[in-house]
Amino acid sequence: MNAEFLPLRGGAVIIGAGLAGLMTALELAPRPVVVLSKGPLGGEGSTLLAQGGLAAALGATDSPQAHAADTLRAGDGLCDPAAVEFFTDAAPAAIEILARLGVRFDRDANGAYALGLEAAHRSARIVRAGGDGSGRELMRALVEAARATPSIAILEGVEARRLIVEESKICGLVASGPAGVVSLAADKVVIATGGIGGLFEDSTNPPTSFGQGLALAARAGAALADVEFIQFHPTALDVAGLSPPLVSEAVRGEGAILIDETGERFMADTPGAELAPRDIVARAIWRRRAAGRRVYLDARAALGARFATRFPTIAAACVANGVDPAHEPIPVRPAQHYHMGGVAVDAEGRSSVAGLWVCGEAAATGLHGANRLASNSLIEAVVGAAAVARSIETTSSREAKLPRALNRPPSASDPRSIRPLLSRAAGVERDAASLRAALAPLAALARSTAPSADPAAVALTIVAAAFRREHSLGAHFRLDFPQRPAAPRRSRITLDEALATADALAPVALAKRA
Repeated sequence: MNAEFLPLRGGAVIIGAGLAGLMTALELAPRPVVVLSKGPLGGEGSTLLAQGGLAAALGATDSPQAHAADTLRAGDGLCDPAAVEFFTDAAPAAIEILARLGVRFDRDANGAYALGLEAAHRSARIVRAGGDGSGRELMRALVEAARATPSIAILEGVEARRLIVEESKICGLVASGPAGVVSLAADKVVIATGGIGGLFEDSTNPPTSFGQGLALAARAGAALADVEFIQFHPTALDVAGLSPPLVSEAVRGEGAILIDETGERFMADTPGAELAPRDIVARAIWRRRAAGRRVYLDARAALGARFATRFPTIAAACVANGVDPAHEPIPVRPAQHYHMGGVAVDAEGRSSVAGLWVCGEAAATGLHGANRLASNSLIEAVVGAAAVARSIETTSSREAKLPRALNRPPSASDPRSIRPLLSRAAGVERDAASLRAALAPLAALARSTAPSADPAAVALTIVAAAFRREHSLGAHFRLDFPQRPAAPRRSRITLDEALATADALAPVALAKRA
């Protein structure tokens, strides 16, 4: 079956139904939009798993300027200062918008927001919901709001497979769903598909989030930015499986400490100790484990019997894996957590392809720099959604007609063969040899028609960008180039450029094997 939704003139198609996608749809109301949800609405995605909350300067002694200063410091010199100012200024109002949409934030005895502290923040400014269940509460409220909004049409079980571009402009997309191939003619498309965790062997993201939005944009010719900067959360629960449960940074914010199996508190002499920026803590744990040690997060003295009340989701995950966090240390390890890079966008969320906007983790706005400040991601999705909606509202519409020859999408993607390649090449620490070794096989897969082609295309851009950045900065740490650059610069790369990088190095790789 081939269903065509042609009366979308003036409307928009939003790919992704997490926080960024639903907020964009709600901000666009009453303009008609179609939201594509790969699974049941509210049933999967990274937003659902978010524990910590949203960063916003709401405290009596806090300010957006202080929030911006902390963001710039964590970003290690790579943030776009204008983007940082924009997002931190808008964050407090974004919290109020969410509250009006029905999000039940945690509050103190006086009715004020209960504010938590997380790493690299110098003030308590994390607004939470349900203790450590912020993501679930956000999705509950937004799903209810979206379903109650007549202008929002939600297609569940429908996955975008290709964007259609003519004369360098978006004219629609093809997708696959329960009814077969779905073709949508639209001159305004928003990508809000989340992160890339499913490309790694260890990630706190769902394995179903593996950079689909980046693949769509890259295949359409859009430029990507800062894709080499991948944040590894220091404290995922050290259990088997692709998606180990996250042990939120807020636990360390409550005073929990990191120890090894001997009881040594190995972060004690590091500036910030356990609340140092995430890249520093992740590398310290990574190196400890590489030396054959085990690492634990010890919350017994800080929380003890209060652990399950303060962090019910984490407590349940620990108990399910045989750990009682009130009475024993929690085994932890780093796991891929967040992508600072993504599709390059301007202040309005516009990509380099006309008619294509990107919002949330899939976008590279310049807010996060080389290392995301804790809890800036959810607030970025909310503020970014409003910016994208305003931009779409002020963009004139044009007729969009789908070329018949492109109505058949590629098959569903499968990232399983990519995970070991990217995990070895672009992990917590990288070097030229491991990056170079991954380029040729990823390029070959990206050019193929195999189910791994789109995941390989995204992984290739990451590896090529990491290979080209010959210094260490934030979450990008090169063992062979540990020095920091004199003047950090953001990166841009297209899929064609990543393929050219692999091709240029192929003779070197062949010569070494010979």
